[in-house]
Amino acid sequence: MSISRQSLARVRRASDGFIVVAVLWILSALAVLVSIYSIYVSNTAMAVAVNDDAVVAEGLVAAGVELAAYRIISVPKDARPTRGQFAVRMGKAIVRVGFRSENARIDLNAAPKELLAGLFVVFGAQPEEAEQYAARIIGWRTTPPTTSQDGEASLYRQAGLDYGPRGAPFAHVAELWLVLGLPAALVERALPHLTVFSGRPEINVRDAAPEVIAALPGLSPIDRILAQRMMAGEVGEGALGGRALRGTTTEGSDAVRVTVRVDFGSGRLLAA
Repeated sequence: MSISRQSLARVRRASDGFIVVAVLWILSALAVLVSIYSIYVSNTAMAVAVNDDAVVAEGLVAAGVELAAYRIISVPKDARPTRGQFAVRMGKAIVRVGFRSENARIDLNAAPKELLAGLFVVFGAQPEEAEQYAARIIGWRTTPPTTSQDGEASLYRQAGLDYGPRGAPFAHVAELWLVLGLPAALVERALPHLTVFSGRPEINVRDAAPEVIAALPGLSPIDRILAQRMMAGEVGEGALGGRALRGTTTEGSDAVRVTVRVDFGSGRLLAA
């Protein structure tokens, strides 16, 4: 049986077509692999850059804290600043450092009931409700009696909660979220003005925020107006002139809060 020349030609053309299609498929697969590899290389480079920034930032933040500590302790204790700010350039980054005495905030473990209630009033609570919120905070941090039933814990059980008050000092300001009956909106607004590190019931009136000053009990009408104007930004933080107010001091605490902001110059910012 013989095969004609025309048949052989058709077979050759068909096989050539299959070869061309196979080559195209291989080229397409290679193109996809190249795209995947380029994306992988790009992502790897970005990850390495981010990791490098993180390592550098960790060192810069530590340096900022150390510089702030040096500024504080390099002078006699009775002349140490209770707040300050400065900026330094380290390599390509600018490090901005601020520090403030921690007793410019209200200490959850040391503040009297009227001061805690005053802060909630500042943020819109009615005085009667603010008194109840402050009582729950006091109840959370107070060691329960051993000779009688713990009334504070029973309130949590009646509310259907599966936990009770700590019965000891707050370990962190975020514990305020767990205190019975406190509205979330008030907790969120109060947290920036609270601390557990001061250890002092008095407020450093020179460094305190206007909201904290407005929370002080026994303010005169003039002092309250000045505090409100300070909150609104109409007058400076020194409007009260450091005058003696009940529950205040002009001395800083041994604890200091340091804020460090790192500007890498590439548009990336980091705060700690």
